[in-house]
Amino acid sequence: MPVVPFEIKRPSVQTSCVVFASPHSGRDYPESFLAQTVLDRHVIRSSEDAFVDQLFACAPTFGAPLMSACIGRAYIDFNRDCSELDPALIKGIHSSIHNPRVISGLGVVPRVVAKGQAIYSGKLSSLEVNERIATCWTPYHQALRGLLDQTHRQFGCAILADCHSMPHSAMVDQALVPTDIIIGDRFGAAANPDLVAQIEAAFEAVGLEVRRNTPFAGAFSTQTYGRPRENQHAVQIEIDRSLYMDEERIIPNSNFAVLQKTLSTIIAKIAQINIRPLSLAAE
Repeated sequence: MPVVPFEIKRPSVQTSCVVFASPHSGRDYPESFLAQTVLDRHVIRSSEDAFVDQLFACAPTFGAPLMSACIGRAYIDFNRDCSELDPALIKGIHSSIHNPRVISGLGVVPRVVAKGQAIYSGKLSSLEVNERIATCWTPYHQALRGLLDQTHRQFGCAILADCHSMPHSAMVDQALVPTDIIIGDRFGAAANPDLVAQIEAAFEAVGLEVRRNTPFAGAFSTQTYGRPRENQHAVQIEIDRSLYMDEERIIPNSNFAVLQKTLSTIIAKIAQINIRPLSLAAE
């Protein structure tokens, strides 16, 4: 039976201009893929933003739709452009464009999972990669674009809250002080600064430490759907995984329910932000 790429949970009545999305929390993998990979089922999950969809599951309760990946990130990455093709993985692909994500093996069809562990022993055909894009990536972004367009028509503005989690080591590896939450707005290019400040304040109000844009400023979805001049905004939210899960075992830790409850308060506040059209940032 084919793996469903994503699911959308809608409120009975949409009262929020915020669309929540979790593009990396998928945990399902086609059997054909599992037969291809040199990794076991546990290691293949190491690049997932595990359980993020569950952390944000209450969003429809507050009038906001939630779109979540079902298929795992190691199979297809919804937060990459479909043109981010890796010549080190895909037969017949040649690229002269310097793309750090692709070079590191994290293109739209990843070559590696966490800690640089190779997924395959050889290369994939262009036909297979194109099939993954056509059956998974394209429908995901058609649906997300549709949600944002419908929301914009209804409220005069739309806000994408793109929800992720990060390894606790992500900041340690870059000699940064560990932070609970990183909010990415492409350094102001993807969202109205007043909106970002309100999201930041919602996290800080419950005692969480927040940083903006470093080391995660937002990737494809934030860049693509953040168009402040059109009253469409995109913000990436990264949560330190150690707050809610055992990263090695990929299971919720004893703090999971506490964080989930805390996030429900934050999600309620975010869902209420600026139902009316947002003003443009001062130039």
